[in-house]
Parts: sequence; structure tokens; C-alpha cells
Amino acid sequence: MDLFKTDLGAPLARRMEPQDFSEFVGQEHIVGEGRLLRRAIEADKLNSLIFAGPPGTGKTALANLIARKTQADFIKLNAVNSKVSELRGVIEKAKETLAYHQRRTILFLDEIHRFNKAQQDALLPDVESGVIILIGATTENPYFSVNPALISRSQVFEFKALTEAESLQIIENCLRKYPNITMDADAQRHLVLMAGGDARKILNAIDLALLTTPEKNNKVILTLEIIEESIQKKQVVYDESAHYDIISAFIKSMRGSDPNAAVYWLAKMVYAGEDPRFIARRIVICASEDVGNADPLALLIANAALTTVAEIGYPEARITLAQAAVYVAAAPKSNASYLAIERALGDIQSGVDFAVPKHLLNAVYEQEKEKGKGSGYKYAHDQPKGYAKNLKYLPEDRQYYEPTDRGYEKKIRDWLKWLKE
Repeated sequence: MDLFKTDLGAPLARRMEPQDFSEFVGQEHIVGEGRLLRRAIEADKLNSLIFAGPPGTGKTALANLIARKTQADFIKLNAVNSKVSELRGVIEKAKETLAYHQRRTILFLDEIHRFNKAQQDALLPDVESGVIILIGATTENPYFSVNPALISRSQVFEFKALTEAESLQIIENCLRKYPNITMDADAQRHLVLMAGGDARKILNAIDLALLTTPEKNNKVILTLEIIEESIQKKQVVYDESAHYDIISAFIKSMRGSDPNAAVYWLAKMVYAGEDPRFIARRIVICASEDVGNADPLALLIANAALTTVAEIGYPEARITLAQAAVYVAAAPKSNASYLAIERALGDIQSGVDFAVPKHLLNAVYEQEKEKGKGSGYKYAHDQPKGYAKNLKYLPEDRQYYEPTDRGYEKKIRDWLKWLKE
């Protein structure tokens, strides 16, 4: 097969790497015709860049495309196995190239988030002075994982997962380049679905399928069954950045009373292997912060889930988590308790410092009572309706807790109103 006669041994993803913009699939918002970055690349006038986005979206492919088009020296390092000493060597060489040949150096640093703060700081002076043009690639949120000083000296471009149409285009490009491969429509759809917008995952699955499928009449036919075996489980992107984004979506879905969305985001975390205790703790917090006394049972169910998942773990914990998440999502909502404590803390932080009123002081010994401690206190259970009228528990009136008219909290609101009247 001609497939194996070209770049023998190189992965298919490497062989399918775009040689120019006409072959580049996806990221139209970045490198589409007339876009800023594309114009800068074609004019060979780049400043430092940060490419951020999920795996297999074209960050490295675009960097290699830049390498082909630029007149500058192009050096590629991976932060996983590069050391500061190697980085300094690159910078020294870049200084010599600039001084003696008036040619700048582009440093492509893949997985820049793997460099710690000190290693990233080593780049700063020469990025700022223009000795090197940095192109950093990361699958994480650059605002978390890249030093702010580097971010401020670079343009950040967000790469997005390929759409279904773009993923199909990757497959079509491969089949066009290698016409002795055929793949039926069902196999293509399954591959696109399971790859989740990752071009490298698509091409690696085809590569594996080709290596394990015998030829017939100089043709390789990739069926749905073969593709299913080649990409058995969809890999979800779940790095540190995704961890925070998905838990945020999960909490906001429960707060927004959408149990279907809450279960989806929960499933994504479960699938990725997120700690079930972490998920359960977030449900407990949501039960207090967003449901509160509109449905006091929500906190009991959430807390029971926290205890349960710590005991049983996966896979059964997913059921308990789903039950608790659905209950909290479907429950009436009130953040009145959350607002109450925030208002009270705000008063204390601003200098409101009440002394305990004399009638509320703790009087255990007779000597204390003789000094007036606790004098004037009325035991609520001795009063009609279990409520002591006209007894103040703060020196000044303060309204921290304002119950809503939703769920059980409406009963609390009506009861408190009745007591006051």
C-alpha cells in the first residue's frame, strides 16, 4: 500500500499534517481568510503567542506551519523533558543569530504549563527584549497555568474542539490522500462522535485500524465494527482547567433547577474519574447555599450522599450522586441563609461590634446573678406560644435573614411575621 510507502513508520497524524492553510481544518476564527493571526503568519511578522485549547485541535500543526513559512530560526522544545539549561542554550544561540545575522528566533514551547514559575520566568527578559518570539502551547487555561507576566507580553489564541463537520473533513482528507482506504458512513459518524473534536484521536484510530486490518484486492475497508474496536472509549478532556469549568457548570445547573444538565455534567465528571467525595461536597454546599430553607431536606440528602459515597466508591457512588444532584436541582431555591451570614459578616468587618446584652449573658453561679448577669431574660418555653415578646437579642435592630416565599421558607416567613405581629 502507498499508505506505508511514504514516511515509513511515521504516525498517520504526522503524515496528514497540513502543509499550508488550504489543508488546515478548523479554527476559522483564528486562521480563516483575512484573520489577524493568518495575516501575521503570511507576512512573517509575529509577536509572542499563546495557543490554548483541547488536544488535537491544531496547536502544534499551526506551529509547524509557521515554521515552514517564517524566515526566522524555528526551534521546538517540549516542556515535559526540557530543562532551564537547555532553554538558556536556545536563548544564547538566539542572541548570536540576532547579533550576527539580524535574524530572529521563534521558540515553540509545547505544553508550556509543565514549566514551573521559575522556568517560565527565565523566558521573560528575552521575550520582552525581542530576542525570541515565544509560541507557547497548552491544553490548560493559560490564565491559570502561564505566568501573568508572560501572558501580558503575548497574544492568547483559543483553539476550539473541531465541529462534527470539521471532524468529517479530517476523515475525508485522509481518504482522499489514500484512495485505497474506504470507510462507510456509519463508521465515520461513530469515529467523529467518539473522538470528541480531537483530530489526532481520529487519525490515530484510523492508523490503528489500518495496521490491524488485512488488505483485500489492494483495498482496506474500515467498517463500523473495526472502528469501534480501534476507538473503544471516548476520552474526555479533563485537565485542571476543565475540572473547574465542569464543576462550575454542574453547580450552576443545580442552582438553575435543570436536573438534566446537572446529570450530564455529573456524568462527565464520573466518566473522567473525578473524586466522588469532591462532587458530593459541592452538592452539599449547593444544598445550603442555593436551596437553603426552601427545602431543608436537600441538605440532609446531600450530606447522606457525602457519607455514602465515601463508604462505597465507584461504580455505585454514581447512583447516589445522581440522586442527590437531581434532588437539589429540582428543589425550590433560596439563598436567604447565604445572604444572611454574608450581611452579618459584612457588618462585623465594617466595625459593628455589639456587646452581649446583659439579659443574654451566661449566669451559672449565684455571684454572677447577684451582679445582674442574665437579669431580665425570659425563657421562651415558659411564654405563651413559646415566644417571649419584646425581648431583644441584639442591641440594635438588624435584618440579616429575609426568607423568600418559595417552598418551606414561605412557612418560615409567615411564622416570623406572625410572631412579630
